Amino acid sequence: MRSFIFGAVLAAGLWPCAVSAQWYKASSDHFVVYAQDSERDLRTFAERLERFHSAMALVLHRKADVPSPSNRVTIFVVSSEREVRRLYQGDSKYVNGFYVPRAGNSLAIVPTITSTAKEPDESMLTLMHEYAHHFLLSAQGYAIPRWVSEGSAEFFASTTFLADGGLQLGRAAQHRGGELYFAAEVTAEQLLDPELYAERRRKGYDAFYGKSWLLYHYLTFSEARAGQLATYLTLLTKGVGERAAAEQAFGDFKVLDKELDRYLQQRRILSFRLGAEQLSVGSPVMITPLSEGEAESLPLRIQSQRGVDQDQAKEVVSEARALAMRFPEDAWVLSELAEAENDVHERDAAIAAADRAIARDPANVNAYLQKGYALFAKAHEASGKDMAAAYAAARKPFVALNRIENDHPLPLVYYYRSYADQGVKPPELAVDGLVRASELAPFDLGLQMTVGTTLLALGETQAARVHLQPVAYNPHGGSMSRSAQALVDKISSDPGWKGEDMAQVLARAQASEEGDGPSEAGDGGDGEATGGQGASGGKKAASD
Repeated sequence: MRSFIFGAVLAAGLWPCAVSAQWYKASSDHFVVYAQDSERDLRTFAERLERFHSAMALVLHRKADVPSPSNRVTIFVVSSEREVRRLYQGDSKYVNGFYVPRAGNSLAIVPTITSTAKEPDESMLTLMHEYAHHFLLSAQGYAIPRWVSEGSAEFFASTTFLADGGLQLGRAAQHRGGELYFAAEVTAEQLLDPELYAERRRKGYDAFYGKSWLLYHYLTFSEARAGQLATYLTLLTKGVGERAAAEQAFGDFKVLDKELDRYLQQRRILSFRLGAEQLSVGSPVMITPLSEGEAESLPLRIQSQRGVDQDQAKEVVSEARALAMRFPEDAWVLSELAEAENDVHERDAAIAAADRAIARDPANVNAYLQKGYALFAKAHEASGKDMAAAYAAARKPFVALNRIENDHPLPLVYYYRSYADQGVKPPELAVDGLVRASELAPFDLGLQMTVGTTLLALGETQAARVHLQPVAYNPHGGSMSRSAQALVDKISSDPGWKGEDMAQVLARAQASEEGDGPSEAGDGGDGEATGGQGASGGKKAASD
């Protein structure tokens, strides 16, 4: 899938017709959608997303709990693909959407709502592909190889919404047809042996995504190979290597390749047709209009949450201050002001704005977060006997937020960090809370890495491995993935290891990475703009 990163305009004037028509917010069990559209179309869009979620759960026999309100995926619908590309930072030639998996604040963006079209357009394909990743990470609880991750995402993204409320899932991935026939070939052996693929991978575009879809589709519907995919995944969870697991489950790779070639030549292939009665929208979709202040500050909110460099931060805070003068009673506007003040490191101003937002809306989640972030920044600068008191103060907004939204992962993360960041051994309750946060947000790989290294430092090697494996298997690679892989390899080669020389293992992985040259595109975070905190307090990364 094409790489894409989220950005935003710096002022409402750069978002065409930003406030000339009504903006609405649609809230459902798993999604929050902001769009400038009709209530009817927005409701249809949100209901389709919920049916898509329900279909994945049904087909995969997975049941994910309804997430905490702040742990839903927030989708911003902007005016056009051109607008999406303007928001992108970097090479934007093929940008048509984005997804940022982040504890307590996962984001997505699409350029249009296609509530009446039967066939999904490219932006909807992108959104469904990325939500498939989100769902699988949330519901499975174990790591999967890159080809399974991308093949399954392509499988589920190839969905048609039916007029009666049902859908047809697992259709032919027509958007991968040209790739499969004309791009550089990727064999089944290369898919199933990542080291072989890395050795033989061409610099140009190849058929990895298309072939991954083809293999996943074939294993899903082939009667002759029924149960083999499940066997393969089970072997992987037992610690069998990817190639060895594939050989045991699928047999001769050349035979599998011939079968895939024949499968691709078929005139028709199977798919799942699910009736409306089999799918659930969950709780009724709630549609609410945004206030004038909310609508005008929305572009600033998006920019702040994406991340800003120093110059952007100055522009955003200037706009945010002006809006707060116009809308001094709007808690949404004030919480955005707090975030913008944080981005220019004006911590006292951020705290003051957050306090004003909380006074007007005691349930404003972003205000508690921004106050907590500002207090943590001040605590980092404290020293001596003042440090403990500063971190105790920094905990308070997160404790208050935890009372409002018990399953919000960030209060649990920052409760742990309030000890770890000052060099104090966190109490068992704080470690348990960190682990719980990772269970609430398994899609946040930065958080998984934090939990994995924390447990490893405590000598809980096998528990650490569970959290490190999804990071190591991250389909987009990157420095964090390589570090996690180094730790997993050490655990596999030395079952008695308790993490004693973890720092040295990570240092060797980093040295090896530097020797390999530039990291892959898709390595989230490196060189990215600074901004609001992710779960581990790091930079925000996008996924493709």
